[in-house]
Amino acid sequence: MRILLDDTIAAVATVPAASERGILRVTGPNTADVIRGVFRAGDEFGHWQKARRPARFEGQFVIPRLEYPVPGALHWWPSARSYTGQPVAEFQLPGAPPVLDALLEHATNFGARLARRGEFTLRAFLAGRIDLLQAEAVLGVIDATDHEELQQALSQLGGSITQRLADTRNDLISLLGDLEAGLDFVEEDIEFVLPEDVIHRVSEAAAKIADLLQTTDERMSTGVSRSVVLAGLPNAGKSTLFNAILKRNHALVSPTAGTTRDYLSAQLDLNGLTIELIDTAGWDDIRGVVEQRAQHLRDLQTRRADLVIWCTAAQLGESDKQLNDSLRQEVGAQCRLVMDIRTFADLESCEAAPDDALQVSGLTGDQIPALLHEVRTKLTAEHANRDELLGSTGARCRESLAKCVRGLTAAADAVRQGAGDEIVSLEIRQSLTELSTVMGEVYTDDILDHIFSSFCIGK
Repeated sequence: MRILLDDTIAAVATVPAASERGILRVTGPNTADVIRGVFRAGDEFGHWQKARRPARFEGQFVIPRLEYPVPGALHWWPSARSYTGQPVAEFQLPGAPPVLDALLEHATNFGARLARRGEFTLRAFLAGRIDLLQAEAVLGVIDATDHEELQQALSQLGGSITQRLADTRNDLISLLGDLEAGLDFVEEDIEFVLPEDVIHRVSEAAAKIADLLQTTDERMSTGVSRSVVLAGLPNAGKSTLFNAILKRNHALVSPTAGTTRDYLSAQLDLNGLTIELIDTAGWDDIRGVVEQRAQHLRDLQTRRADLVIWCTAAQLGESDKQLNDSLRQEVGAQCRLVMDIRTFADLESCEAAPDDALQVSGLTGDQIPALLHEVRTKLTAEHANRDELLGSTGARCRESLAKCVRGLTAAADAVRQGAGDEIVSLEIRQSLTELSTVMGEVYTDDILDHIFSSFCIGK
């Protein structure tokens, strides 16, 4: 993409379909000329050319291809404090595609050209109005397919991750200043920062970046949907529950323990939240090669899960209870979010769970709606408190984040080994460069072309 900032661009910013209102967006140095050529403000609404701050003006659009003027409104940002850092106009009028196309064609007669994909957001980035993380979040908002994805994109657009990275970078810059100040007085043996303080500060920064990298890896490994795993002892009712939730016979059900030798998965929509429900092999003693493979696949899915539902049969012998409790603790140590339920609640001899766990019957469907509601609540609450990069951002930033962590770890190791401050400073500088790459302060035309060519025209 050839980057041009000294010309004026225009594009339809709404979907190409009939609607009550459509928007045509214009930005660039000749925006005022375009407004004068196509818009006539009503006298009672004042004159837009006198505006010094954002304002709205009612009026009409004069389009030669149309017999009559079209009523509408001008939203006018006259200064560099606009979204793109240049004068911006948004023309709002009836959203008939032929009318919008005619207005766009007419706008090109007054110094505007057709905008390329993502060019409005690109100008916002180059003007410093948003950083690259926020620019990618704009596309995330556009492409969001459910409420969860939308909230994640809006969080990144709002700057939550940007602020988190900026705080870490500022701490490292301050530490670097202390180290390099000490280099100027090395002959006087003056220390501006103690070695243990350096280790603490770089380790703390590395932990913050590593946490963001971990959530990125987990997000990329599980995909867009949240992974929910059914786990428990053999014959704990997992497969029956799996079929009941999906409302079809997807898993083979048998009274013989160990029927499930592989894992089964299916997607499910929980009021706008997409989850991947996974039925795994039972947790028991490994007896042969097939069982070993089943257990390996189970462990892999459980570690990757966003939520593990631990299924405990309502009736268990004393030895099975001890095994169940032991394995439940093992799962709790591996997974960050585990939910306990009691299965076979349809049995007449079923007693109330002593820990108030939800009692569910896969056979009758009793309490399954309550279970799914609880699953959605837990997943929403869990991820509302976690900053995660969008998938597209994570793909771009993963290697830079990993290099940053490695550099900070190397800096701490260098201090422990008694290396000079110049070596420690070099590692920190390289880590700062990787952070700048993530935030878009260091970029190439190829990176910008890759990101913004995915946008819609008019965004």
